[in-house]
Amino acid sequence: METMKLKIGAHELILETGKMGRQANGAVFARYAGVAVFATVCCSADEGEPLDYVPLSVEYNEKYYAAGKIPGGFLKRESRPKDKEILVSRLIDRPMRPLFYKEFGRDIQVVPTTVSADQINPPDVVGMMAAFAAVMVSDIPFNGPVAAVRVAYIDNQYVINPTFEQIENSQMDIVVAAGHEGICMVEGGAKGVDEEIMLGAIQKAEEELKGINAFLVEFEKKAGKAKLPLPPAKAPLDSAAEITAFARPLLEKACFEKGKHVRSDAIHAVKNQVKEKFGADFDDEQKEKLAILFEELESDIVRKSILDKGLRVDGRGLADIRPITCEIGLLDCAHGSSLFTRGETQSLGVTTLGTLFDEQILDNIDGDKRENFMLHYNFPPYSVGETGRLSTGRREIGHGHLAQRALEAVIPSRDEFAYTVRVVSEILESNGSSSQATICSGTLSLLAAGVPIKAPVAGIAMGLIREGDRYAVLSDILGEEDHLGDMDFKVAGTAEGITAFQMDIKCAGITTEIMRVALKQAHGGRMHILGIMNQCISKPAKISDHAPRIETFKIDVDRIGAVIGPGGKNIKAVSEKYQAKINIDDAGMVTISARNSQLVEQAKKAILSVIADPEVGQIYDGVVKRLTDFGAFIEILPGKDGLCHISKMSKNRINKVEDVLSEGQKVRVKLLEIDRMGRLNLGMVDIE
Repeated sequence: METMKLKIGAHELILETGKMGRQANGAVFARYAGVAVFATVCCSADEGEPLDYVPLSVEYNEKYYAAGKIPGGFLKRESRPKDKEILVSRLIDRPMRPLFYKEFGRDIQVVPTTVSADQINPPDVVGMMAAFAAVMVSDIPFNGPVAAVRVAYIDNQYVINPTFEQIENSQMDIVVAAGHEGICMVEGGAKGVDEEIMLGAIQKAEEELKGINAFLVEFEKKAGKAKLPLPPAKAPLDSAAEITAFARPLLEKACFEKGKHVRSDAIHAVKNQVKEKFGADFDDEQKEKLAILFEELESDIVRKSILDKGLRVDGRGLADIRPITCEIGLLDCAHGSSLFTRGETQSLGVTTLGTLFDEQILDNIDGDKRENFMLHYNFPPYSVGETGRLSTGRREIGHGHLAQRALEAVIPSRDEFAYTVRVVSEILESNGSSSQATICSGTLSLLAAGVPIKAPVAGIAMGLIREGDRYAVLSDILGEEDHLGDMDFKVAGTAEGITAFQMDIKCAGITTEIMRVALKQAHGGRMHILGIMNQCISKPAKISDHAPRIETFKIDVDRIGAVIGPGGKNIKAVSEKYQAKINIDDAGMVTISARNSQLVEQAKKAILSVIADPEVGQIYDGVVKRLTDFGAFIEILPGKDGLCHISKMSKNRINKVEDVLSEGQKVRVKLLEIDRMGRLNLGMVDIE
């Protein structure tokens, strides 16, 4: 058994291996303050063959017992992964995947399990470190190390691995991962910080991560296993030179055809020409090598065009944004709708306004929470002209989370806007950053629905082509440029600052200067997109007639019981009578929602009447409750009756009360007096 410790932020990270999970290829038990994560990595036993991808799966999971909880709901067993677990799995996967060898060819599975959670410190970064360490000490070939930290910006200072409370009070919260050659991933959100603050956070993280990576290398030296061998490399394609000479001039034309499908068809046609000329006797292995050669050729052509000529596959310059159109109000019955189109990427955004009862309830080991803003992203196969299942996978959850993070910074608080807000993005076309199109369509649909957001938000995806000291930063990248480039760099924000940030780097040694250039170019692109969006809509519209009406007001805490009534009798009666949903919190905040303003007002009036004190001289709509020989008892407020004497019922003499009134009759009366016994004396409104 081997144990090592390193101080990171306010606590020590303790890594232990050799005691638990000894049949896995690698296993590490990691502790940080009150958080503990047990991570394993295994690979398939059979020797693999070189592939053009890494068959890696990461399955981060959290056990309820970690926080001393039993799962809520009918099933008392952890079941399918929650969104949070999927998002953390993606955080672990992205910086680690490029460091595995495609040549290894075996299935690899990483399983980090959170087994202790203090609900003070986030377990996700601990899970990342446990997973990275488990791979480092395993016998699976890995070009590590890689490490991660969280950085928050609080009161003009950077804090490493902040607590949940510190994150809640921060202006920025990002997770940064780095390998031995530099930063490889950044993801997080902010409340409108400027680019220099973001750069400062990344630099702060990079300084910390150098020490952590050295710590992991030392841990591997002490506890690591000998690495498994890689399969022998396959020989190159025999006719590679002749194929290159024939195909290159054809590809140089095909790669620059306008339109995604036209370009794809042209490249496919060149492949067919090559197969007809050279591939009559190609076996499956040679066909695979031909596919690899084609991709290398395409990459070389596109990258050289960008670096040498500043020309991209669709004819744009490096900083050019594709044509953008914006529309709102497409769906008559939706509360807010928009269509955002940027080149061949298109998102239909739909906002729905709900009530307090529509909030998202989160039951997890971090503590139960409620969210009054949610964003759901759908990526159907028809958006790229394909067939397939309509499902919600890890990609949908990850892209939706990024867009939600970008927009939640501008969503008004519950006190400012009493509605629960749901945004749905339907991706109708895709060729380059549909998540950023979602942010734009989401902003437009929120404004169309009448949500008073703090400022419009737009997103843009940036790319990078780098060869040695030469580099080019690309604005609004296409799918091909993402695939063939060296960086996928998404920035979302308002005109004032950044609200969401995600960066994945595929090449080593990205400098601060390159990041500064990319951020500056992204800011210019964001401002361009915001300008077009603002021409469509820049201020909240009137709330749709189809949306529920909501009103909130406060009552004294000691009057809550009277409003609710015994067994909820009073509040149920008001809810049923006015078809309203009513909620009263412990602080006395009352929220009423109904299908129209009139019902809301009537329900509010009924509630206020329960707690109202009678006022002398006030006229009330009363109900006759009981008749006597000398007068009638009339209810003027719920539970408050007064006596209208027979002499106060009319200017004319009355022989019998029954001649004027009957039980259940509605009458208008005036409160004439509250005597020293607290009794209410009433008179009909025509009696002065």
